[in-house]
Amino acid sequence: MLMQDFYKDGRKQIISFEIFPPKTNKGMENLQSVLPDLISLKPDFMTVTYGALGSTRDTTLEIASLIKNKYKMETACHLTCVGSSRKELDDILKRLVDSNIRNIVALRGDPPKGETKFLTPQDGYSHAHQLVEHIREFEKKQGLEPFGLAVAGYPEKHLEAKSMENDISNLKNKIEAGAEVIITQLFFDNAFYFKFLDKVRQAGINVPIIPGLMPVLSVTQIQRITSMCGSSIPRKLQAELDLAIDDDDKAHQIGVEQCVNQAKELLKHGVEGIHFYVLNKSTHIRQIMESIYKE
Repeated sequence: MLMQDFYKDGRKQIISFEIFPPKTNKGMENLQSVLPDLISLKPDFMTVTYGALGSTRDTTLEIASLIKNKYKMETACHLTCVGSSRKELDDILKRLVDSNIRNIVALRGDPPKGETKFLTPQDGYSHAHQLVEHIREFEKKQGLEPFGLAVAGYPEKHLEAKSMENDISNLKNKIEAGAEVIITQLFFDNAFYFKFLDKVRQAGINVPIIPGLMPVLSVTQIQRITSMCGSSIPRKLQAELDLAIDDDDKAHQIGVEQCVNQAKELLKHGVEGIHFYVLNKSTHIRQIMESIYKE
């Protein structure tokens, strides 16, 4: 089933999970032990992030194939511009088709570790809308049915965008190139999402815009992640986390409560779905799901 089709009938708010490919054998073993528990929570589909320059690209495909072909759950592979020529992108797309994977999250991608600026690969692309165009052209050349295709949106603006207006213009380019779902960057204040939604709709973008939520698991974890992506932490949440800086259990409790409150408000306002960044763990997302859907 293609991603965009999940959101079409409107009878159900769609839940999806995102996991990442571990860099070590131990991490892979841990993920494989967690996967059955995540699957048991019955998300509608799962996405698997992508390591640039070959760091975890093969593992991304391995995990996505496992979810789709062993657990029979729909899955999407992330695909980025980083470090790939057009031919290499074609090779990856062929492998996705061979693995029965029909959904892609298309991203420009971040600069590799140690680099401060994005460098366009030789015979590659520097913008996500170009990657989307490439995927759609690949389908035509290969005579394939279309992929389900999602792209990223940024409720607090992409770090490199000159303005929110410029960022939304870039987003519109991705949709006009052929993307059919938007999944947002993480945020901790729903007001950012609602303002973003209004501006995106005003720009004439009418595809599903799915909020991405990441629960806090520790203070150091969320400090590192927000420094990388530019998401802000509300003052009240920051004050609570400051009191839990050396207590991961307390931070975990705060994070679960924050995420539950966000999710409940979003669902109450009729969002088409929620995409949870589950960080390859299941205990916290089980608590969140049970709190959201308990009678």
